[in-house]
Amino acid sequence: MTELSLPARAYLLACDTRRDRLPDRERVALLVRAAALTDLVLRGLITDADGRPAANGTGGTGHLVLDDLLAEVAADPHRKWRAWVRRGARGTLQSLEAQLAAAGVVSLRTSRVLGVFPRRHPVVRDSATAAGLHEEVASALRSEGAVSPEVAALTALAAAVELKAVLPRAERRRAKARIARLEEQAGAAVPALRKVIREVNAARTASIAAASGGGGGGG
Repeated sequence: MTELSLPARAYLLACDTRRDRLPDRERVALLVRAAALTDLVLRGLITDADGRPAANGTGGTGHLVLDDLLAEVAADPHRKWRAWVRRGARGTLQSLEAQLAAAGVVSLRTSRVLGVFPRRHPVVRDSATAAGLHEEVASALRSEGAVSPEVAALTALAAAVELKAVLPRAERRRAKARIARLEEQAGAAVPALRKVIREVNAARTASIAAASGGGGGGG
């Protein structure tokens, strides 16, 4: 693996290096998928075409996750950005983890939920790299000056996915205007990610209400 791709940076940013775990695999999978789309936008390999990503090239990034996604987009130009954020997100996350493990960036250990269901836990080999990404995001929010497109995109993605350990709600509210400006540099995958996260939040709220009996009708 050459330099860290944007989805790899997003993954490391989301890792809880103190507990060696991901706080929410579903959200991180969506984050990684949206980051891969955004990376391709920043490289000029996909553009927005009437609310849909359109491929401008094929392969050649040096990152298997990106090249696979670019091939998918080229083969199916009719899906909207939100559909691409959701589609294949879990597989993209697993592929990225395997590549990071092969490159020695992380180690993966497996535990079992209820003694049956396997769950992967990443151990970041270089915690300074993850800490540096946190600092880049924090600095991008504090500053009013220009930042690189990659840092702008990483910050906007972190805000959209609502990972509390990275950007608490109060911080997102305080820096709302700054986040909006950074998002303008990132492209259409970021607002699509935000829409998907709202859908995920709504589904979880409905599930909790149903489990607690809050969804019952009146008498």
